[in-house]
Amino acid sequence: MADDPSTQITAAELRGAEMLDADPRAIAACFDAASGLINVGLSNGCSFAFPVRLAQGLEEASPDALAEVEILGQGYGLHWEKLDVDLSIPGLLAGLFGTKAFMDRQRAARAGASTSQAKPEAARQNGRRGGRPSKSA
Repeated sequence: MADDPSTQITAAELRGAEMLDADPRAIAACFDAASGLINVGLSNGCSFAFPVRLAQGLEEASPDALAEVEILGQGYGLHWEKLDVDLSIPGLLAGLFGTKAFMDRQRAARAGASTSQAKPEAARQNGRRGGRPSKSA
């Protein structure tokens, strides 16, 4: 005979509580205007922060709009009502700050960035020698 429905409900509630305890969820979030960071406190005692300039929909937002961050979905998401922006905590922890197209544009913008003091100097010296050699067919 099948389990009593109340027993099934209780078992499902216990499984759900175990899942919520296992995953890090947001319990606090705020915008720090001085640093330009969104700070997120997690249910497991950890915290992390990310610059608003990296997140799709937040990069051009005003400090007032950024300050109105809400925690949604039992701590699995961040929401900005005025900006109509939602970001997932698992996605942010994985380094995903927007859609694939947005992330591709972000990577492309950083692709040629100077990463050392030697790089711009080497480029200048290469330019003095005539730049990159022409491709030969």
